Amino acid sequence: MTATADAEAAANELTPLADYLGSVLRRLRALPPLDLDLTQAYGNVLAEDVVTPHSYPAFDQAAVDGYAARWEDISGGSRGPGYVPAPSGIPGGRSIRLNVVGDLGAASWRPVRLTPGSCFSVAAGAPLPIGADVVVPVEWTDQGMAAVEIFRAPKRGYGLRRAGEELPAGTLLARAGTYVSPALVAVFAATGIGHVVVRPSPRVVIVATGDELVDVGRASQPGQVVDTNSHALTAAAAEAGALAYRVGICDDDPEALRGLLEDQTLRADLIITTGGTGTGPGDMVRRILSRREGGRAGPVTFTEVALYPGTALGFGTVGAEEVPVVCLPGEPGAALIGFEVLARPAIQLLAGAEPVFRPSVRAHLLETVSSPVGLREFRPAHVAERRGGGYTVQPLAGGPFTLSGLAEANGLLVLGERVTTAAAGSTVDVLLLDRRR
Repeated sequence: MTATADAEAAANELTPLADYLGSVLRRLRALPPLDLDLTQAYGNVLAEDVVTPHSYPAFDQAAVDGYAARWEDISGGSRGPGYVPAPSGIPGGRSIRLNVVGDLGAASWRPVRLTPGSCFSVAAGAPLPIGADVVVPVEWTDQGMAAVEIFRAPKRGYGLRRAGEELPAGTLLARAGTYVSPALVAVFAATGIGHVVVRPSPRVVIVATGDELVDVGRASQPGQVVDTNSHALTAAAAEAGALAYRVGICDDDPEALRGLLEDQTLRADLIITTGGTGTGPGDMVRRILSRREGGRAGPVTFTEVALYPGTALGFGTVGAEEVPVVCLPGEPGAALIGFEVLARPAIQLLAGAEPVFRPSVRAHLLETVSSPVGLREFRPAHVAERRGGGYTVQPLAGGPFTLSGLAEANGLLVLGERVTTAAAGSTVDVLLLDRRR
């Protein structure tokens, strides 16, 4: 057999990524909902639809500082007892003078009524007097106190907001699965909502394994590797909306690993390990967590997935509470890609978020790239919007194993299992990591 044929045969023995993800995510359930005070709800995901109990605005109000009046008075259609024609001389027409019969601020609460030829001085947010259907901005007047001269007549309805104009009572504000943003908190508060039912942020514990690992703050020596992964994955979990806890480094000691995982089940909704997922002599995580005991399979199943980089992934549960465990490779690039592909969707599902996957777009490829046969590759790339619509994508140098490329990337170029070469100018799928760049 040729080398290509050998590679294809080996790839055919791997589990397709879509099948693997489906089997894992079907085993997870969103965390039980909580009723939280509005001040604590930010960053959580709604567990049920939210509907406005009250209209917004709650009452007719001024939208600008000015004078609340009847439009027929300032348009010249009324000649009531309070109406006083202003002296002529305004270029292009004449002005109107109305009696100012009171002042209304945002704290005013007594109902008042306009009479023909009169107006009220109002502040933005103040309730409108009965009969007012226009607010004249102060800059269109002489800003008089007892009487005001109006130089320019706005259209009927200008400068005011009617009750329920923006959100009538009964309006659907947000559906279950929506993240509670600061703006959404503002809308909830404005419509009289003080509590919402949300899914709690998942508590995620990150453990790095390996005798070779040393903590950050030093350079690697022969036989030592600086623990990159636990720091990076803790940040990634926090970015995904989790309450992330970095446990640190665990040596390749079976009893120590079992004890650590058992301890962490008390404070975790998900545990992520990194390192030891392969089949080599030093891959202790796989050997320990997949070991059959008493005729039963180990708590974690390790699967060879058609994924590049990092084909070896593990998933299962540990402890009496059956806390989910995701086991990622030890190579930093593969660990971060594995997090995006497997751990991040798991966090989103636990949080009740919809959808659980990052958004993706189709983009115009700027450079020809090759990809391993039979594997779905996720390659760091830079995505840009094109003038006139659409996107372009530039693969970054070094492929998926370079940390500098991952740090620079705002997208992951996705090359399917059947793709061995993607030509410049072709259209490809791109997973968006950060739309702000």
